[in-house]
Amino acid sequence: MTEAPKPAGRAESRSRPPGTRAVRPRHAATLIIVRRDGPKARVLMGKRNSGHDFMPNLWVFPGGRIDRADYYAPIAEDLRPEVAATFQAHLPLSKGRALAAAAVRETWEETGLLLAKPVPERPAVGPWREFLDQGYAPDLSAVEIVARAVTPPMLAKRFDTWFLMANAEALVSLDRQPDCGELEEIAWVDFDDAIALPLPMVTRTMITEAVQRMEDPSRPQPYMRFGSRKTKMSFL
Repeated sequence: MTEAPKPAGRAESRSRPPGTRAVRPRHAATLIIVRRDGPKARVLMGKRNSGHDFMPNLWVFPGGRIDRADYYAPIAEDLRPEVAATFQAHLPLSKGRALAAAAVRETWEETGLLLAKPVPERPAVGPWREFLDQGYAPDLSAVEIVARAVTPPMLAKRFDTWFLMANAEALVSLDRQPDCGELEEIAWVDFDDAIALPLPMVTRTMITEAVQRMEDPSRPQPYMRFGSRKTKMSFL
């Protein structure tokens, strides 16, 4: 892993063609991992490859869309009751659990880091096979909900994303597994430096939200729907 990178030029996401209908957002989850073993808290950030048609060259949190296999992911520890209750107030608990599992799986695939606990050997299929081959299963008890946000309708790709947060102490190791990592570069960055990176609008918003939540864990969790002209915000 590297230290804080220097900012690069900003790239924008692809807009949907004029005259076409807005696409339906796909369910996704991302993980804000916070490291507290230094003088200032740091967050794990990754740079997306320039070949991506969604947010190329920008720095983001690891995460991605839900996969069907995430509904059947073997887990080491389940969601904490208060986290499960927040999910269940807005969607089936099975989907909330799958979203949390997706965030953990995508973090593994994109950064080579495991938010997990050791488990006996057990079978797995699809994208979970390599994860469980490490001898670990996801630790969903380590995550909390920060916010939910829906991508603006003018973009060609849209996501209904749940932003989750976990402490780096819950990682199996701070050293990424070899031959893992879809992100072009990853770094632990203090929050002040993270704001200065080339970021998607929603990531910038969530960095600020994460800092405020660390200061006040009882803070309400925002639900943001970014429109073409204004943002609608309520709370989970």
